[in-house]
Amino acid sequence: MRGLDLFSGPGGMTLGFKRAGIEPLVCVEKRKDAVETYSWHTPDADHFCSDIRTIDFHKYAGKIDIVYGGPPCQPFSTGGLQRGTSDPRNMFPEFIRVLSEVKPAVFVAENVPGLTTRKRIQYLVGLITEFEEMGFNVSWRVLYSADYGVPQKRRRLFIVGFRDGDFWFPNPTHGPTTNRLYKTSGEIISHEPFGEPPDCPVVFAKYPDTRRSPYAGQVYNGGGRPIDMAAPCHTILAAAGGYKTHWIDTQNIAVEYNRHLLSGGEPWSGEVPGARRMTIEESALIQSFPAGMKFAGSRSSQYTQVGDAVPPDLAEVVARAVVEQLEGGSVSPLTHLPSENQTPLFAAVS
Repeated sequence: MRGLDLFSGPGGMTLGFKRAGIEPLVCVEKRKDAVETYSWHTPDADHFCSDIRTIDFHKYAGKIDIVYGGPPCQPFSTGGLQRGTSDPRNMFPEFIRVLSEVKPAVFVAENVPGLTTRKRIQYLVGLITEFEEMGFNVSWRVLYSADYGVPQKRRRLFIVGFRDGDFWFPNPTHGPTTNRLYKTSGEIISHEPFGEPPDCPVVFAKYPDTRRSPYAGQVYNGGGRPIDMAAPCHTILAAAGGYKTHWIDTQNIAVEYNRHLLSGGEPWSGEVPGARRMTIEESALIQSFPAGMKFAGSRSSQYTQVGDAVPPDLAEVVARAVVEQLEGGSVSPLTHLPSENQTPLFAAVS
């Protein structure tokens, strides 16, 4: 199959899609560093390092089987300003324009789960309606990366459109509903750094906001949190590289300190003994990028590329399901999940 990758970033989706037999002919991404990273692993694609709004895609009509990508999520992210459709960074209209010009057999759009919240559900309904008016049968689901072998608690919305037939999402391969445990952070990284950690000390917060879990809450400075090495990692943030970088608790201070706070103890002060931030290389491995993957640009740019990307292993699972079903493979509800775009979604806006 031939693909067109929109808002590609460093190519997390493409790495997974290529493993499933989808070869990208075109890559569109306006950030130079990300395009350079992408070109290292997929040099033969047509690389457009420019604003998507300046590109005419009509020449690819009849040459592309699948359009995929993640329109910028800041307008709908719960961690952003949440301007939604009023945000000039909302690129879903451009994604729809490309579909109208290229006319592929299938599309896959990825975004933040914030689009499924009550505040944004009306916009998601409108998107689905537009896709359906273009002739697509649309399915959507919020996927939990850890359910598919990614050592990370990352949730992402996937919207899939088929011109013929319906799409069923693959069942989890890991976790409580399977016979395979979640892949843990400790299986991928260790107390010993792989790469060079950023020089940002972890400090006890003056006014800690605790939770029952020692790995949650706002107990330390910045947005980075301690990692439970016996569980999947927190979501890798695009804003990492400084104080929002998650950290490895080499002396198991987090558990002890959480117990101390919950029992009524006074907050500690100063730097956390033995704490070190995650490196770019470790962040990339947690995202399921292949070992030895190179990222172009400054350290800040590299952290952003890693955090913005779709985990390649998750992308591969979705892509394989797409290819299997497009090729006419038999699909059973026992082995594939239905879409979530049924009663809960439309009841919320009725």
